[in-house]
Amino acid sequence: MSDPAGIALRVSVVGLGKLGASMAAAMADRGHRVVGYDLDPHVVDVLATGHAPVSEPQLEEMIGRNRERLTATRDLAAAVASSDLTFVVVPTPSEPTGSLSLVHAQRAFTDIGAALAHKRSYHLVALTSTVLPGATRYGLIPALERSSGRRAGVEFGVCYSPQFIALGSVIRDFLEPDLTLIGELDERSGSMLAAAYRSIQRKDAPIRRMSLENAELAKVALNTYVTTKITFANMLADLCERIPGGDVDVVSGALGLDRRIGARYLTGAVSYGGPCFPRDNLALAFLARALGTGAGLAEETHAMNDRFVERAVNELQAIARGGGRIAVLGLAYKPHTPVTDESAGLKIARGLRARGACVVAYDPLVTSSPDLAFASSLSEAVAVADAVVITTPDPAFVGLELPDRKGAASTLVLDCWRLVPSLSGRPGVDYRAVGRSADDEENEARLRALWDGGRALPEPRPAREAASA
Repeated sequence: MSDPAGIALRVSVVGLGKLGASMAAAMADRGHRVVGYDLDPHVVDVLATGHAPVSEPQLEEMIGRNRERLTATRDLAAAVASSDLTFVVVPTPSEPTGSLSLVHAQRAFTDIGAALAHKRSYHLVALTSTVLPGATRYGLIPALERSSGRRAGVEFGVCYSPQFIALGSVIRDFLEPDLTLIGELDERSGSMLAAAYRSIQRKDAPIRRMSLENAELAKVALNTYVTTKITFANMLADLCERIPGGDVDVVSGALGLDRRIGARYLTGAVSYGGPCFPRDNLALAFLARALGTGAGLAEETHAMNDRFVERAVNELQAIARGGGRIAVLGLAYKPHTPVTDESAGLKIARGLRARGACVVAYDPLVTSSPDLAFASSLSEAVAVADAVVITTPDPAFVGLELPDRKGAASTLVLDCWRLVPSLSGRPGVDYRAVGRSADDEENEARLRALWDGGRALPEPRPAREAASA
């Protein structure tokens, strides 16, 4: 639970949000001495009393059992002075242009630099927040040097080291990553951080050391690639709905067996959301434009993602325009977290409400939104619903049962994740699963019209033309 030399690391964490607080607790749990700092005094006070300042699985328990090694302070200078390594985990919000703002990071680096001015021993500053290429070297290191009066790469070290985590599994993902990315200002900085990770992580993950700019690009590129894969799967789901017997799980299940593709993020369901995927996709597109090239793939991925929400709303618009009651199940952007950033469920609920629907929402972890009515239970949400839309694969929705609405029209169920196929064919239920053919007869007629008699086949070219093509 300590470093290879048997000495506990001394670490400070600036920014105690979901990632920062989880990193601090996880490092303390691995035997290291950690002090946390945040601009919000309430967050600091909560952590200082041994409780989690944010909601994340395992966090409360981990903080509780490491109170001797994990502390919190409102004094940033004291936090830096008592540590050798500082992780900076502050927000880098999106700008209207798609760029990522450095306003919080510059403030943090300026204040850390002021603390380093009074420290003679070598100190490493590692930025974890997502930024675009050039931001660390040209936007943040100068702030450290100005406020400290010292030289980066000589008197202190700097690295850019983002984490690849998902909300709801932050601690596990931090301690057991698929890879560790280190952008290093110099060899000493990178070596120190690599050694620290080896004493922190529970599994021997590959460490990739590179320049600051390559690491900054790799972070946003990875998230953008995942959004592209999700959108491709959603495109397949749309196609599967239009062929007889179409089933995206069958198609993507086969594709996922190919090692070049893999099964993760190839489900075919609802549009992606969350605090990272949409914004990083747009940030990469901004970077490409700023550097004089194009990122059409990223831009089209974002546009296609938005169209899924519109498509779902259109599927239910007849009920919405009639003022029908529609239950939206799943308001978080994914299960096991209360985060609603760019949530497809939230967008669908608001879209239906704008079309005239009486919307009632239910999510196990999201219990309120200023513009929506919420049910206190799943059964209450669907009790008198004219339509139900399932927007997250939350286990709470598996096995959903609908009440018998005697004399009423069938309840339309739009199952975006194919969680309750048992509802298909039930009396009083119009079940539609995203990614599966709902009308084989119509789909068969469509394909027959396309190919019957070879009318859709291209005219054969003359033999000589074909041979020279």
